[in-house]
Amino acid sequence: MFAIAGAKGGCGKTTVTIGLADAFSRAGTPAVAVDADRQLPNLHVVAGADRTPTLVDVASDGELEAVVQGRQGPDGDGVGAGVGIVPAPEPSERAEVDFELAIDRLERTGAEVLVDCPSGAGPDAVEPLEYADAAVVVTTATDRGLDAAATTVEIARRLDTPIAGAIVTLTDGVTDTLESSLGIPVLGTVPDCESPLTEAAARTAFDDLAAAVARRATATPSPGSDREGSAKSLLSTGNRAVDRTLGGVPPGTVVAVTAHPASQSERLLYEATATRGTLYLTTDRSRNDVERAIQSTTVRTGNPTVRRLDRDEPVEHARRLIGELPEGANLVIDSVAPLERTAGEAYPDVLNAVADRMAETGGIAILHCLRGAEPNRRTTTLHLADAVFDVRTISAGVGTGVEHRIAVPKFRSDGRRSPIVELDRHEKGERDDLDSEGDPTAFEFAAKRDDRQGKAE
Repeated sequence: MFAIAGAKGGCGKTTVTIGLADAFSRAGTPAVAVDADRQLPNLHVVAGADRTPTLVDVASDGELEAVVQGRQGPDGDGVGAGVGIVPAPEPSERAEVDFELAIDRLERTGAEVLVDCPSGAGPDAVEPLEYADAAVVVTTATDRGLDAAATTVEIARRLDTPIAGAIVTLTDGVTDTLESSLGIPVLGTVPDCESPLTEAAARTAFDDLAAAVARRATATPSPGSDREGSAKSLLSTGNRAVDRTLGGVPPGTVVAVTAHPASQSERLLYEATATRGTLYLTTDRSRNDVERAIQSTTVRTGNPTVRRLDRDEPVEHARRLIGELPEGANLVIDSVAPLERTAGEAYPDVLNAVADRMAETGGIAILHCLRGAEPNRRTTTLHLADAVFDVRTISAGVGTGVEHRIAVPKFRSDGRRSPIVELDRHEKGERDDLDSEGDPTAFEFAAKRDDRQGKAE
């Protein structure tokens, strides 16, 4: 089952769902297009089908032939012979649908099942992704579209749902920059035309896309696969700019965040707490100070467990707490300097213990490394870390404003990468409606590959 997903409304999910179903049918593979959007059902309208029967009827004991409608064109002709249409449940049926059972019945027919997912990031959008064999992310090439696509990618990765790739609508081509921004493969594009389901150019595009989706789904390992050479699902760092540029980081990654003390780099640490349960070890600040800072920050956060390390024996205290870290949890050490100063010759063993525990739990460790009067062991920290995120605050002069960037000089999972992640401040009113709540001056991080990496900083 393919979840055709995209957090932004109007990006073309319904058209892509039907277009792919038609293309599979033309290639000789039966397909069923399912509408999972319970609030704004539209697939039956575009496909020329009746409003009922719905997905609720598919989950019942009735014959599928009686509840799965045939695809009809605008003039009632069977343009999609071999394509089944299943409308979304009626509003009164929302509590009655057994989504998992309905999809299982459709999959048992041998057809390709394509689910048109709701927009947004709520429970209705998450449910299809949770049961999908692979997700296809639909987006436009706009900034808002790419921000929404990043949200969808993050949700799919949290659910360990393989991502087949992205389809970009309303465009005739795609650039390497766009693929890099998304952090996932771009399977192809759908041209901007008046009738994307019938015009020859669009039909050809969907034929190519269906073949690409099938290839990617076959090549993408299922979560937990032991196939040799298969890549593990990447984890979100919590920062959309970093995730869009790098695609996330592998489970077990130890990240060293280097920064000037006045750079507000701790926001990166706070954002990491939103992705999964987090143990936040503070060495310089009090526990109450950290908790107040996390509660008052304008970036997305979770509810981490904050512990202040013992000033007299921080190394042993840290070892004990890290050893109790639960499965799938993150670890933040803010800052790592007191451990670098006090651990002595045993410091590499401390870092190796962190790396071993993160490998066991499958989370992410972030070591906050503040610049200035660096301990002698800082080189050891950067050497043993799997990735280094160097936060830079740049000003061209008085009155010119300040730019914030993250350079990634080290990223072991892909030694070829050396990107610059640019952090821009926007008001939430300038963003899409996915996260309208909260402080209107919150930081929104927008990533782009900086082609001016040689520029003097």
